[in-house]
Formats: sequence, structure tokens, C-alpha cells
Amino acid sequence: MDRLQYSQSHSHCEKAASVPCTPIPSPRAAAADVCRHGRKRTAVAKGIQNTMSKTSMLVNFLPTGTLLMFEMLLPSASGDGTCSHVSTMMINVLLLICAGSCFFFHFTDSFRAPDGNVYYGFVTPSGLALFKSGLGIEMPKDDRYKMTIADLVHALMSVMVFAAIAFSDHRVTNCLFPAYKQEMDQVMETFPLMVGTICSTLFFIFPNTRYGVGCMAT
Repeated sequence: MDRLQYSQSHSHCEKAASVPCTPIPSPRAAAADVCRHGRKRTAVAKGIQNTMSKTSMLVNFLPTGTLLMFEMLLPSASGDGTCSHVSTMMINVLLLICAGSCFFFHFTDSFRAPDGNVYYGFVTPSGLALFKSGLGIEMPKDDRYKMTIADLVHALMSVMVFAAIAFSDHRVTNCLFPAYKQEMDQVMETFPLMVGTICSTLFFIFPNTRYGVGCMAT
């Protein structure tokens, strides 16, 4: 009888030993894991916040609606993120259109006519040329409506700002520069801030006096 009980007990111990045991993490290890994931989420959130703060101050240099148009059309241009030949071409076309609008709209101005309406035109070395001719409106003769070097500086600044914001998006850099992802990440850490500093200085030296498309005329 004792031998039978010993055999059953021994068999039960062998079965119990054959079952793998899952180690239960200690409270200290669990707390360390939670802290590690918390720090990772905090670092990601801080990086997003820094990117937004770097680019948000640059929006003031862009014509109204240009950045909104870019952000609305970029998902359609980039597709599902596979960076095919078609999507890369569409991103290039979108960048060209938005950069062209940034450059063009800085050469526009407006004035309020005696009839109370606001008319827009394109500044030239000889004065303001209305987008629609033959309206029978007397054009202003002020020198402020003539093209100057400041207009070219503002237009180039606007293109630089748009490039800084556009290339901060990974959907753009991953498709246009797939072999330099790490290098582009390093460059875009400081490039928007550098562009903002340069443009702020130039904007102080060459203040903008235009009330072009998207702005209210005084």
C-alpha cells in the first residue's frame, strides 16, 4: 500500500514538473516596463510638439490657403505610402504648384476704388495691372504699387518657408529621398528653425506692404 501511494505521488510530481511554468513578473519589473513605455510615448509626443512649434511660426510667411491646399491634396498624391512612380510624380507636381502659388501671390496687390469695391492686380515695374482689364477704373499711381526688390525677397522667402514645411512631412521625404531617410531626419531637425530665423530677419529688413490675394485691403 505504501509502495502504491509512493508510485502515485512520484508520477504526479513528474507530471507537474513536465508542465512549463510562466514566470510572474515582479511589481518592480512591471513598474519599470510601464515607465519605459511612458518615457517613449512622452518622447514621441515631445517630438511632434517640437515639429509643430517649428513649423507653426512659419505659416505667417505663406499666402492664405497654400498650406491648406497642400495638406488636403497630399494624402491623395502620396496614395497608400508605397511611393510608386505615379505617386512620386504627383507629389512633385503638387510641390511645384504650391511653390509657384507662394511665389506668384507675393507679386499681387489690391486697392479700394471710389465705388467701394476692392480690385486685385499684379504688380509690375510700371505699376499695378488688374487681373481683368477693361473695367474703366482709374488705377492708383502711387509708387507702392510698383515692383521692388522687396517683392522678390518676400516671394523667395515664401518658397523657402513652404519647402521647410513640406519637407518636414515624411510622406514627402520618404518618396523623394528614399535612400537618405536618416540624413533627412537630421536635416529637418534644424532646417525649419533656421528658415524661420532667416525669414524673420529679412522680413524685418524688408517689411511687407502688400495686400494681395487672400488679404484684406485697407
